[in-house]
Amino acid sequence: MSQSLYQLSRVRHYYGDKKVLDIDSLSIPRGSITGLSGPNGSGKSTLLKLLAFAMKPGQGEIRFNGRVEAPLSPRVRSRVTLLTQKPYLLKRPVFDNVVYGLKIRKDTKDLSRRAARALDAVGLDYDGFHRRSWHELSGGEAQRVAMAARLILKPDALLLDEPVASVDAESAKLIRRASLAARDDWGCTLIIVSHDLSWLHECSDTRLSMAGGRIFSTGEESILPPPYELTPDGSPVKPLGNRAFIRLSPKTGATALIRKDRIRICLPGHCRNGYDNRITSRITQMLLEKKNGNILTTIAVNSFSLTLSLPPDQVSALGLHPGKEVTLMFHSNDISWR
Repeated sequence: MSQSLYQLSRVRHYYGDKKVLDIDSLSIPRGSITGLSGPNGSGKSTLLKLLAFAMKPGQGEIRFNGRVEAPLSPRVRSRVTLLTQKPYLLKRPVFDNVVYGLKIRKDTKDLSRRAARALDAVGLDYDGFHRRSWHELSGGEAQRVAMAARLILKPDALLLDEPVASVDAESAKLIRRASLAARDDWGCTLIIVSHDLSWLHECSDTRLSMAGGRIFSTGEESILPPPYELTPDGSPVKPLGNRAFIRLSPKTGATALIRKDRIRICLPGHCRNGYDNRITSRITQMLLEKKNGNILTTIAVNSFSLTLSLPPDQVSALGLHPGKEVTLMFHSNDISWR
């Protein structure tokens, strides 16, 4: 059996005349956790729908367990499941929602015991919740019931599209915990789309970013996502609003990238000269990296974010903390294109 659960080859997808996905090759190992980030409109949700076999790509093929599968194929119907940001529940009690998928595949042995286990995985007491109607649940409870309905199937792949973006902190913690337990308990492959870069960095075996329908590794480089514009003299820039922009190198590809080790961080009013890009930004998240002791620092730049791994002494010297305004500096000639 192939070590890859998914293999994508020459996948292109269009909405009308607009190309929204352009993936030459992508392999997702069985039992892995893949974190996927990128700006709105970059193609993340479309990719998850294709991986869930909810629709067919316009071009190319997607292999699952080594086989090309069609949308809604009986072989993948309960082996792949997708949880979106907004939960969809049947207008039925919690119990019926949780066991619905098992009934569809005529797997009806010990339904009560299995439903209780699935609800317990997301922090919901079976006795207190299984008779509740769908409309008696809070937003966080509804999302947890939707998660339990997927966990009970013990799928080969669990696809999560911003699963905790619209729920309370406790529900978010429980959904995250349950998703990681699925990988640990039965080797479920997780593909997670989230704007929470700290969570993705902490839990993912592989982190990818998307921009303009294309996939990039997020190891050494950060994406400066489109749109791009040309100044009156023909120089490419990335507009940031309020007449601010990032100067780019001469355009040779579709997407601009900057190596993380080329970015310098300083405090406003205390920056060196010599950089043609000096970008006002703000720290949004900081997380200790257990593997190296550095501080994973997410910095908001207008409508997108960059994540840098900073040594503790630099964090201490600059007094960095979430909410603090900083300036990012880099040279336009350090920007590459792909």
